Amino acid sequence: MDVVISCENLANLMASNQLYALFDVRERGEFNEGQIPDATSLPRSQIEFRATALVPDRNIPVIVYDEGGARAPLAAATLLGLGYEQVSILDGGLSAWRAEGRPVVNGVNVPSKAFGEKIHHERNIPDLTPEDLKALQDRSAELIILDMRTPEEYGRFCIPGGINVPGGDLILWADELKRRKEAAVVVNCAGRTRSIIGAAALQRLGLTHVRALRNGTMGWVLAGFDLEHQPRRQAPPAPPTSRKNAAALARRVAAEEGIPSMSIQELARLLGMKGHMHYLIDVRSEEEYAAGHVPGSFNVPGGQAVQRADDFIAVRHAPIMFISNESARAVMAAYWYRQMGLPNVSVLEGGISAWSKSAGQLAAGAPRDEPLGFDAAKDAARFIAATVLERMRGDPAILVLDVGTSVDFESAHVPGARWLSRGWIECVLPEQFGDRGQRIVVSCPDGRQSVFAARTLMEMGYAEVAVLDGGVRAWSAAGFATEQGLSDCLAPPNDVVWSPSIRGTKEDMRRYLEWELKLNR
Repeated sequence: MDVVISCENLANLMASNQLYALFDVRERGEFNEGQIPDATSLPRSQIEFRATALVPDRNIPVIVYDEGGARAPLAAATLLGLGYEQVSILDGGLSAWRAEGRPVVNGVNVPSKAFGEKIHHERNIPDLTPEDLKALQDRSAELIILDMRTPEEYGRFCIPGGINVPGGDLILWADELKRRKEAAVVVNCAGRTRSIIGAAALQRLGLTHVRALRNGTMGWVLAGFDLEHQPRRQAPPAPPTSRKNAAALARRVAAEEGIPSMSIQELARLLGMKGHMHYLIDVRSEEEYAAGHVPGSFNVPGGQAVQRADDFIAVRHAPIMFISNESARAVMAAYWYRQMGLPNVSVLEGGISAWSKSAGQLAAGAPRDEPLGFDAAKDAARFIAATVLERMRGDPAILVLDVGTSVDFESAHVPGARWLSRGWIECVLPEQFGDRGQRIVVSCPDGRQSVFAARTLMEMGYAEVAVLDGGVRAWSAAGFATEQGLSDCLAPPNDVVWSPSIRGTKEDMRRYLEWELKLNR
């Protein structure tokens, strides 16, 4: 029997200091159109893959909701089956929440973006327009343009002449930028938030000649200027002296802001405890993390840790500890989380350097833990090789069902495949393929989502279900051609929300920037 929670009781829980997690289990695009404030987006298809990182302690109360349909009960059943002991469904879902006149917000990463606008207003963060920046470039003024975005975003395009210094690394550059007082320092992102936070961070570290580029790369495009596409410059390392002095800067900030630290011994004891609820976030780059990290930590480079806090911190009021090489970047992440109203934060004293010197074990590589319940689902699945599917592919009686992301499907899929998010299978597939004797081959990029989808289909009574072994990657590796495009979708491909800076018209950019500006009103 499903355990439900009323909207009133959920609102009371949200106003308390109790530990809990609230998940919106609809697709990301649906979440973008409207959600309960401070909910975490966890689409059904991602539960097995992300639940452990989001809620490490399976005794924490978890509430799930959809629009008031079938997906929330299905998600609750999945979580219960994975060992989560206190799972509730919001009675009536988002529809009931709206009907009671309770607040709803739209967009993604709303808490962080609203916080950025608040900082911009309260601290009067100086900025300059794209036209001002272009005039400086045309005058050949001494200029340092720091792009706060991720290396992946930067690699697509940037403001001409910009260099990539992800926001979390700014403290490593602070001393060098102070030394170059004659240069105009401009920080930018795609829109507003990371530019504002980057400029504010450098202000907090004592810089007075820094400006945020108003509206980022989107503002640059809207002003009629060209971006530099696929820049080949590598992100330069911060000068050694500046990196060294960052540690002293961080100690000063930590002391002034009262940011606590956790000793190596305390962390070792914590890691030895079962069922502890503590987020361990490594804010270094992906490359640094892969070279060696504290076991049990997960990697969110510093700028993204601030920009996307709600994507990683699902349990409200849970303790959070930040880790970096020698605590400098960790201190700045902790500083911003405290400013965002998350007071229960600390940093690992001495960082990875101190952990290693104390003979603490480091884990290497990017973790790719198998999703929860994967082995059992895999054992129940029937697999076919790409060569076998190729021989079968001309049979019109066979449905090739791709359950990867719509982005992956658009990029490459088995010819003739139909796309459907795994979160919609029980709701959509019987309407279009009601015959339980339908022969189905399930695919996705690497075969992992396919295994779970195949189990669902068999539980629904479909008797002829197989998984493409190794997924589309194995299909391509076997030398078979793939198709591109989104023309064969069984449901709207709204599982991914693109930034207007990547996929959007100028009008999309204008609407997005207007939305950001309104967040502090």
